[in-house]
Amino acid sequence: MTFSETWLYCQVMEMRRKLEGSTRLDMEARAKVMKALGHPSRLFIVDELSFGERCVCELTEMIGADISTVSKHLTLLKKAGIVLDDRRGQQVFYRLRVPCILNFFGCIEAVVKETGDGE
Repeated sequence: MTFSETWLYCQVMEMRRKLEGSTRLDMEARAKVMKALGHPSRLFIVDELSFGERCVCELTEMIGADISTVSKHLTLLKKAGIVLDDRRGQQVFYRLRVPCILNFFGCIEAVVKETGDGE
């Protein structure tokens, strides 16, 4: 085995070991996060928040949807633990709760590139 094959094997085995200890509730929590990311507008919101906090009004303008639709997307992301909100007077600002969620984007890009689905 080459070094990279050995490294990959170790990574897979470590992940398998971690998942074996997972409960059904752990898997459901993970699925909730993945489902929350399963819409183009929500992916856009997370990507946009990677540059810093945004108010709902800014996101509404960027997405081109009505405020109630954007608010529903933000509520779903908040319930999944992806974003946090901060009310300031009449405006609500959102930011990423855990910026490491962006690491998942890199993995998605690798899959899209490998499968050619982005063309």
